[in-house]
Amino acid sequence: MKRLITATLLATMMAGTALADTTLKLVEVITSPERTETLKSIVAKFEAANPGTKVDIISLPWNEAFQKFATMVSAGDTPDVMEMPDTWLSLYANNGMLESLEPYLAKWEHTKGLTPRALELGRDVKNTAYMLPYGFYLRALFYNKNLFKEAGVSEPPKTLDDFVAASEKVSKLPGKSGYCLRGGPGGLNGWVMFGATMAGSNKFFNEDGTSTMNSEGWAKGLEWVVDLYKKGLTPKDSVNWGFNETVAGFYSGTCAMLDQDPDALIAVAQRMKPDDFGVTKMPVGPSGKGFTTIGFAGWSMFTTSQNKDLSWKLIETLESPEGNIEWNKRTGALPVHTSAEKDPFYASDQFKGWFEELADPNIVPTVMPTYLEEFAFFKDSLAIKTTQQALLGDITPKELADQWADYLTKAQQKFLAKK
Repeated sequence: MKRLITATLLATMMAGTALADTTLKLVEVITSPERTETLKSIVAKFEAANPGTKVDIISLPWNEAFQKFATMVSAGDTPDVMEMPDTWLSLYANNGMLESLEPYLAKWEHTKGLTPRALELGRDVKNTAYMLPYGFYLRALFYNKNLFKEAGVSEPPKTLDDFVAASEKVSKLPGKSGYCLRGGPGGLNGWVMFGATMAGSNKFFNEDGTSTMNSEGWAKGLEWVVDLYKKGLTPKDSVNWGFNETVAGFYSGTCAMLDQDPDALIAVAQRMKPDDFGVTKMPVGPSGKGFTTIGFAGWSMFTTSQNKDLSWKLIETLESPEGNIEWNKRTGALPVHTSAEKDPFYASDQFKGWFEELADPNIVPTVMPTYLEEFAFFKDSLAIKTTQQALLGDITPKELADQWADYLTKAQQKFLAKK
């Protein structure tokens, strides 16, 4: 009897220890205090629904996230679940590091309620859902109504020429600039939007895999951005600006225009009165069309996870209609569930610009070639270095275009050779 009691106690202790030791590691990479607190709130609900399971949240600062996470992976320190930016998906999926979510989606009760675009983008690599997007980041144009009025600008710009004219007028005001240029981390979107808009096409490659980046239209668009900076139509220190600096430049009244996703609306709306700013469509180019980037991010599971079913339950909690809408209301992305369209929050005037873009056939949402394994490095390293060199005059806009074209051509032709 004594042995039986001892064995029972030992088994109970071991079972309790095993239960208590079930810890999932979750990495977030697009970080801010607001996002982290929201993530903790949703994760707490998961932990409450799964007693004995804890989630260790690791928050990497976005400006350093690509390098820091790559270092973690190379050291074998992989998470169970991670926040996956669109530009990283191909890199990790093509290297066999991400678990297919298809078996889970096939059984999930909310899969049918996802927008078609969510499933399409989540299956960007090998037509397999290695990531389930939580939201879309679509660029639109914020403008400061008070600065426009003071500078004599009667309405937000509809064309690139209007954009330059408005920037010139605002920049004549003491200490003010027309455009909040993002010259530092995350700045590629602006260059791509204006490059494609000037070119009249968002085609990144020719059929033989050569890049269009140094074609006449794209090169002219890149030069157009450089000229904004050199003519003093953007703040001088914006050559180093990332997300926080551009958004602060806008709500502080330093510059009158900002191209950004809905996530910028959170900080702007907290610091500016609704009547003091507007959000409108991005301007069109000589072709009559505008090309605004649409990005996405979501949740992925690593193949090295020892707790895949629990990891999916965590993703399920984050991606459920309740969790997804809570997350996106606090982080600013457009939700992935069709039911979100009925939420009064997204029916407000503040979201008008983004929904107008989606409805306008002349404004073309553009997905960058994130399927290329080399794209993450291009976006988070090469593009930053070379655009800053061009802004500072160390290289010419043509040299910038040629460097981009050379790098992307090699990546695309490598991709085509594998097909």
